Amino acid sequence: EWYHKAAEQGYAEAQYNLGNCYSKGEGVEQDYKKAVEWYRKAAEQGYAEAQYNLGYSYYNGEGVEQDYKKAVEWYRKSAEQGYAEAQCNLGICYRYGEGIEQNYEKAVEWYHKSAEQGYATAQYNLGICYEYGEGVKQDYEKAVEWFCKSAEQGHAAAQFNLGECYYDGEGVEKNYKKAVEWYRKSAEQGYAAAQNNL
Repeated sequence: EWYHKAAEQGYAEAQYNLGNCYSKGEGVEQDYKKAVEWYRKAAEQGYAEAQYNLGYSYYNGEGVEQDYKKAVEWYRKSAEQGYAEAQCNLGICYRYGEGIEQNYEKAVEWYHKSAEQGYATAQYNLGICYEYGEGVKQDYEKAVEWFCKSAEQGHAAAQFNLGECYYDGEGVEKNYKKAVEWYRKSAEQGYAAAQNNL
């Protein structure tokens, strides 16, 4: 009710919050179209989180027709304002060539900006790039470094990959105990590959 009053007056943060309410069905019936409507109003005022959410809506086709190009457009606006999640997702778009020409170097560049802000998913993705030499020179030690940062924040896939590194002795000294330790953390979050390896 109060978000609505403020949003109607053009207050960007309230418009964004109202969008979240509609997106999650909090205090209103879930309505992705309405969420997009409010995100757009805030995004057009330059509100970074709303720009990210609008990009996310386009990427997943929630409340709008799926459109990777539009997703990239809004992710970029948000990413350029330093919003970590948008930087990471823009990196993902570059890595897989979604809505933009595939470019591993650019993917790494955006992952890095996000990872430096402590965003676990970006740290994990950056680790993958170092592991496979995508957009950077292959470097297992750097991969381990980034997996570690992400894994310590509870990122299941990073925990699994860190387990792999310890198991295979890639970028770290082979250590089955440590491998088990990280596989277990990942497995307990329901990560199937880790459960298998454990």
